[in-house]
Amino acid sequence: MGDSIDNIVPHYGMSAGDGPHSYRGALDAVKPILEEEIAAKFDIWSGQEALCIADFGCSTGHNSFEALRIIIEAIKRKHESSDLKIPEFHVFFNDVVANDFNTLFSSLPTDRNYYVAAVPGDFHRRLLPPSSLHFAYSSWALMWLTEAPEAAEYGGDGYLEQFERDLDSFLKCRAVEMVDGGLMALLIPGVPALWDQEKEFTVASVVEPLRSCLVNMAEKGRLSKAKIESFKVPQYFPNHQQLRAILERSESFSIERMETLKHGRTSYSAEARAKSIRAALQTMIARHFGDEIIDELFHLYKEKLAASPIFRELNNDKTVVLLAILKRTNLQCETAARLLI
Repeated sequence: MGDSIDNIVPHYGMSAGDGPHSYRGALDAVKPILEEEIAAKFDIWSGQEALCIADFGCSTGHNSFEALRIIIEAIKRKHESSDLKIPEFHVFFNDVVANDFNTLFSSLPTDRNYYVAAVPGDFHRRLLPPSSLHFAYSSWALMWLTEAPEAAEYGGDGYLEQFERDLDSFLKCRAVEMVDGGLMALLIPGVPALWDQEKEFTVASVVEPLRSCLVNMAEKGRLSKAKIESFKVPQYFPNHQQLRAILERSESFSIERMETLKHGRTSYSAEARAKSIRAALQTMIARHFGDEIIDELFHLYKEKLAASPIFRELNNDKTVVLLAILKRTNLQCETAARLLI
């Protein structure tokens, strides 16, 4: 496979805990959709001994476990309704090499009905054998980019182009690994096509107040301004139309369903928001600026959020969760077959 993954993509490991992977409110809305799509679209076969599921970008697993329970129970019900033997379930947890897999495995549900294995590595590369995967799942992970574009404005066209390249790589790798007829569920935090940045905020708004805090610390001599200028957050949060356009270009997956869901939070204090962003970005910030600034930085960040009339009001949060259900299929062969009819 060429260069080591260590030399290809930086490893931004999540800190232990839920962090921004906490989307339980959104998962309540996702649950019936997953169940419906599995019942209607997931292919099952007589005599199948084992069924493989992978969670790409699992973090420490706290939210993965509930999603996996929903997926496995729905697949079991489909086998039961077809009078087929329920196969064994093998679950692969994937995240970057620096991920805290120890916390994940120590937190596994004691009543789980599946075997588990860790698959560390960059999910923009091949990770599993060909035609071995029946269901792929990824939640709050695909917004991470393999790199932040040079000389590009955060969230601008350069970031969108990088997101397109990275998502295309992800899909091409999964196309090799998945069986024909396999399903994939993607949950990606996103933004509305239109929102008022002067009065509202989204998940994409968190970087600017963080950068403001860094500038305040530089003014006090706590860090260098040159370091701030070279600091970039490799994330992109698409809107519904942008994501659909990328997925429609795939020749290996058909879009079975797409939904734009509310973020599902009913309360989110400045302190909770600061902890969430710290969990996501602490490792990257510490590598760039040093560990010694972290506590002070996120204390300032919490205060800045609490003082902002925009961030104080939960109704101003216009973050959405984009859900895409895809099916592994060869669209070129399907098109050729239709032409022969």
